[in-house]
Amino acid sequence: MDITIIKPQATNKTDGIKIGNPQAPHLLLEFLNLRCPYCRQWYQKANPLLTEAVAAGQLYRVIKFLDKDKESLQRGNVMHQFVPKDDPEATLAAIEKIFATQDTWGNLSLEEVAEFAQNQLELAPAQDLHTSAAIQKEAASARIQFVPTLILDDHIFDESIEIAELSTYLD
Repeated sequence: MDITIIKPQATNKTDGIKIGNPQAPHLLLEFLNLRCPYCRQWYQKANPLLTEAVAAGQLYRVIKFLDKDKESLQRGNVMHQFVPKDDPEATLAAIEKIFATQDTWGNLSLEEVAEFAQNQLELAPAQDLHTSAAIQKEAASARIQFVPTLILDDHIFDESIEIAELSTYLD
């Protein structure tokens, strides 16, 4: 991933799912697609540390589901519509369930993905299409092409960051 082309000043903390105190000393923008295995890797590896940092008042997270045209990621676009956005605990629980079952629903048809979300994961449609379009526009303006793209304060990285290094950024 070429991070040199990314323009973090073109991002915002208003569009997306907000978790934590907006006045926290650190801001993390997470551009994710729920079908992306690298996004799953990032989330499963980093979420315990991030949850702890949010609880300690050190981190404000804004999760931005990025719809992608790539055929294999379109199933994630469907799942984005089923993540609750107004309750951080429900949001994180839904993301965990979705990532935990990614291998099961990841190759279904788009219609079957929606049925899986409703019938197997017991999720209801929740994603605001206006927010989705705003995140698409934001990503294009910021030149964010790949998921996951993570912007923590002045640091831009992907899923390959080590937890120890991530932890130092949160100190």
